[in-house]
Amino acid sequence: MVLKGGEMKSLGLMGRVAVSFCVSTLLPIFLFFLSTQGLTTMEQNIFILVIAGIFLVAWIYNGIVKPIDTLKNATKRIESGDLNFTLEAETHDEFGELTQAFEKMRMKLKQNQEEKMRDEEENRELVTNIAHDLKTPITSIKGYAEGILDGVASTEEKKRKYIQTIYHKAVEMNRLIDELNYYAKIETNRIPYHFCQLPALEYFQDFSVEVAMDLDAMGYQFETDFLLEESVEVIADPEQLRKVLNNIISNAIKYMDKRDPKIRFVLSDAGDFVEVEISDNGKGIEKKDLPNIFERFFRTDAARNMETGGSGIGLSIVKKIIEDSGGRIWAESELGEGTSIHFVLRKCFPQTRIH
Repeated sequence: MVLKGGEMKSLGLMGRVAVSFCVSTLLPIFLFFLSTQGLTTMEQNIFILVIAGIFLVAWIYNGIVKPIDTLKNATKRIESGDLNFTLEAETHDEFGELTQAFEKMRMKLKQNQEEKMRDEEENRELVTNIAHDLKTPITSIKGYAEGILDGVASTEEKKRKYIQTIYHKAVEMNRLIDELNYYAKIETNRIPYHFCQLPALEYFQDFSVEVAMDLDAMGYQFETDFLLEESVEVIADPEQLRKVLNNIISNAIKYMDKRDPKIRFVLSDAGDFVEVEISDNGKGIEKKDLPNIFERFFRTDAARNMETGGSGIGLSIVKKIIEDSGGRIWAESELGEGTSIHFVLRKCFPQTRIH
């Protein structure tokens, strides 16, 4: 719906006041002068004054009363929460400027309202996802604990397996809670970055040594390829960068469906950037889902149907950290073949300023 703020196009408020003064004060004096000179009759003067009065009332209504009434109605609608209308300024005077200001305010309020509704919907989805993901390990913990108490785990070996399962499920719950807390902090910019000049080759080699031990214990084949000079440095926060790498590798492990799981880590030079590629031979991602995997709360259809589907915020955290670091992240995938996550970090040059 369009609310129009008046019809007059030229005179401003002071111009209307001046014209109104002339019509209401000077015109009667002028007509009286004409009648004293015998140029007009009393009937003619009354007729002219009536016509001028009608014109003046209509002019004041269209130029002043109507715009004010339009703004008054708009204010009432905004107050009631109705922002689904448009204010259209048809004058170039003070009322036109006021109407434009009201329209800008309405648009901003509507944008804020839509963002709030979107955030509320995303928060509802997050709560649903977290509740679902916590329910699975809680149910398992309860079942295995009852098995121990009821004597189902009759041997020491069975008890050890049950307790081990309970421990792993508790770790999974803790991971989900930590991920949620981290997301809340990073979305509200409550995690300070400590950027520094990071020796890229040394940092990623150290990380690879650590993760290789964990992957080897899980039966994964881990390959590395470092195509970078030792002197190259990047601008990054070491702690947040580790979060990025851990999240990407955890994601690869979560959706692995091969008997001979493989993860490959490649570090290479990309001009003004250093490129990191982490690839796996897992189930892959459908092309329709690929553009959305870094969006918060997004989960593929396959992930929704898995017990380890996750909250849908892990990769969105990765994206935010990389972009806050001045980099870029993207993914390539073939269904049934695997997925490659790529990201780049800025190189540190002598003239580079670190904030």
